[in-house]
Order: sequence, then structure tokens, then C-alpha cells
Amino acid sequence: MEGISLIALVLGCLAVTAVCRRFGTSPTLVLVVVGIAASFVPWVPDFRINPDLVLLLVLTPLLYSAALDSSYLGFRTNIRPIGLLAVGLVIFSTIVVGVTAWWLVPGLTLPAALVLGAVVAPPDAVAATAVGRRLGLPRRTMTILAGESLINDATALTLFRVAMAAAAGTGISLLSGIGMFLLAGVGGTVIGLAVGWLVHWIRLHLNDSPIESALGIVVPFAVYLIAEEAHTSGLLAVVVAGLYLGHRAPETGFATRLQDDAVWRASDTVLEAVVFALIGLQLTSVVREVGAVGPLLLGGIGITAAAVLARIVWMYPSTYLPRMLSKKIREREPAMSWKMPAVTSWAGMRGVVSLAAAFAIIPGVPHREQLIFLAFFVTVATLLLHGTTLPWLIRRLGVTGQESSTDALAEAQAQHAAGQAAVARLDELAAEGGQVTDHTVQKLRYMAQMRTNSSWERLGRGAEEAGESPSAAHRRLRREMVAAERETFVKFRDERRIDDEVLRRVMRELDLEEAQLSRDD
Repeated sequence: MEGISLIALVLGCLAVTAVCRRFGTSPTLVLVVVGIAASFVPWVPDFRINPDLVLLLVLTPLLYSAALDSSYLGFRTNIRPIGLLAVGLVIFSTIVVGVTAWWLVPGLTLPAALVLGAVVAPPDAVAATAVGRRLGLPRRTMTILAGESLINDATALTLFRVAMAAAAGTGISLLSGIGMFLLAGVGGTVIGLAVGWLVHWIRLHLNDSPIESALGIVVPFAVYLIAEEAHTSGLLAVVVAGLYLGHRAPETGFATRLQDDAVWRASDTVLEAVVFALIGLQLTSVVREVGAVGPLLLGGIGITAAAVLARIVWMYPSTYLPRMLSKKIREREPAMSWKMPAVTSWAGMRGVVSLAAAFAIIPGVPHREQLIFLAFFVTVATLLLHGTTLPWLIRRLGVTGQESSTDALAEAQAQHAAGQAAVARLDELAAEGGQVTDHTVQKLRYMAQMRTNSSWERLGRGAEEAGESPSAAHRRLRREMVAAERETFVKFRDERRIDDEVLRRVMRELDLEEAQLSRDD
């Protein structure tokens, strides 16, 4: 029955996600609410979060996929604001939330309160980046939010281990705690780089796209386990390996890139849906364990307020103080409007990392059940608070990026140079003679010109104003031709005039061409 229940959970999450996408709604909050409602249904199983499994099987591939899709150059350019949020803000939030919990919850010791602070310190930017991408936040803001979400989990879990050791009375000192933190950061970075370099080297020498993609699926789990076995940060190692391999991806074959993109997009959809549903499904089990929740509600509200305010208080000094103190930063970076940190400070939804860490609190920590409930309260409260108001805030402040026009211009310029290089190479090959006909050369020259024209046309007036461009007409007509070809091949297969293997080979070629035509729109 456990297998059937798990399949039912995944299918239910995908169904909710599909409905939300159909109506243009973010599925994150809907899944949490549906999970909370489902937790009260008597026949719904108790989907208790196993922290080890969640970190390994859910968070690790999600972080790896996000790192693959992130810009290493953008990450490096914004390393200061990312570091201030992913490290500095996590430490600050841990202290603020811990002190607040120690003050509000009767009988809670300060070390135990700091455990709670470390648990709820890292925001989960999956929901925030999804909203920001849909509403067109500036790229630098998106890069900072994504970079924060990649690193802050590793910071928080390292602080969590130090605080939990102190709360359990193992006699950990401040010096040894700092040592654990440095070992986790430096060791995780080194292991991630080493594994990323090795995997990339192997991929370049394999020349076998299915094996290369299969190796890529194994990478995040292997990196995480190796780093954890070495008592470093497994999550940081996964992020570093993902950033390295994503940056080096253009050096691999096209088939590997296509397969990797499809695999990770599908896995992200499943894992993100299940993660947020699991958050809601924990409600009844958490309440059942803690017993009387009434006395803790006031503390939960105060701790949530502390977590929200800590991010706001940290954001503005960390944004503007470095500019005030450093002339190089003022010369290198453009001035930032107050609206940008306002939006970033309100993107503090907590997620599954906080719940996984809460359930990982060992029994020796005082008030363990109360800490789990408070972590659940803060997670759900911030998801609902920020998730429902962040889109409104972005629209209200009018914070949108202007990258679409500059991207189109940069792409057109790059495509123009690439087209010239391609035609120059074509002329060199044609001059060498051989079996190359003039017809083939002219056809290839025309295709290169079409790609260049298509990029420049995106800079002009829209189709509604200027009418259909020649490149758009070419793509529309070619798509109709591809559809007719596909129908013919399927008809031949159904009539047993070609084999399924032949059909699959041709369909892949047509699908790749149609994907390129759709990409150019």
C-alpha cells in the first residue's frame, strides 16, 4: 500500500500543478493548501517527512538542477550580495529568531532556541523565483535570489548541526563550531569542483550521449554522499558541481544537452510539486505530536514576525552600506533603486529544508516537539504571507527588468557574427572542392541568412503592427510541412510499409526541427 500511496501522491500533485498552469496560477501555494486539507481526510496516509530521504532524494536533485541552469558568470559577478544573503543573513536570522523564541516560549533554553533559528533561517526561493520569472523581475535580482537559494541551505544546515550539538549538551566550543563551519564550506567547495571536473572530463571522452546523461543523473547523489562522508557540506558540493558542469555544458554534445534538459525539467516538476504538498500534509502529525498547540500559537506568530523583520532589517544595510564604504563598488555597479531590496526582502518563504531540518532534531534536544511545530508554523505562515502578497508588491512597485530588448539586440549582434563565421567557413569548404554542389552551398547560405534575419526581426515592430515577417512566414509554412510529413510517416507505419524503428528515427529529426522553429518565435 505504501507504493500505491506514493504513486497517488505524485499523480495528485501533478494534477494540481497541471490545473494551476492551465489557469496561470502559481501551484506552490495551492499545493500547500491542498496538502493541509488532505491531511484531515481520514483515509489519507501519514506522509511523514524523513529528513535524510528528503535531503538526498528531493533537495539534492533540485539544487543540482537549479545550479546547472544558473549562470556561473552572473553568480561570480554578484558574489558579494549573494554571500551577504546566503551566509550573513542566515547567521543574522538564526540569532534573531533564536533570541525571539527564547524570549517567547516558556522553558526553552537558548541553545534549543538557536536550533529553531537555524531551522527556519534559510528561505526557499523556488516559489519566489517562479513568481519573479513570471512577472519579469530584473535579471540581477533573479540571479541574487537564485544564488541565495543555492547556498543558504548549506549555511543553515551547518549552523543547525552546531546549534543542535550545543543544545544536546555534547560540549561543543565556539572554536570547534567555527571549525565545523569552515570545514563544511571549504571541503564542500573542493569536493564539488573535483567531482565536477572529473565528470566533465569523462563526458568529453565518452562520446555516448545516453551514458553521459545517465552519469549526469548520478552526479548530485554521488557528490552529496561523498561530501557528507567527509563531514563537509554535501549541499554546497552539489551546488558547486552543478555550477561547474552547467558552465561547461556547451563543450558537450548536442544530444547530451537535449536529454539533460528534458530529464531535469521533468524531475523538477515532479519534485517541486511533491515538496510543497508534503509541507501541507505534515499538519495533523505535527499537531498530534505536540498536543496542545494553543500556548504555542502566540509564539509562532512572534517568531514568524521576527523571521520576516530580520530579512527586511538586513536587506537595506547589506545593499547600500558596501556602496557607501567602497569607491570600487560604486564605480563597478550601477545605483540600485530602493524598490529592488524591497522586493528581495519580501521573498522570504521558507520551504521543505526547514521542515526536514526540524524533523532531524535529535530526541536529546529539549522541547523537540514544540520546535518542530514552531518550524512548521513559520514555514506555512511565510509561504502563505509572502506567496500571496509578493506578486502584488512586484506589480505595485513596478519592478520589471528591461533585459528583453537588450537581450534581443545582443542576440542579433551575436547571430550576425555567427552567421558571418558560418558563411566564411562554408566558402572555405566550397573552395576545397570535393562533392559539394553549388545548390548545396546556396541552400546552406540561405539557411544561415534566415537565422540572422530572424534575430534582427525581433528588434522591429510586432507582427500586429508590421505584419508577418518573411522569417515568421517561413517558420509557419515549414511547421505545416513538418506536420504533413509526420502524418505521412505515421500512415506508412500503420499500413506496415515502414517499421516503428524507422518511424522513431524520422520523428526525432522532425521533432528537433519543429523545436527549433518554435524556439525562433
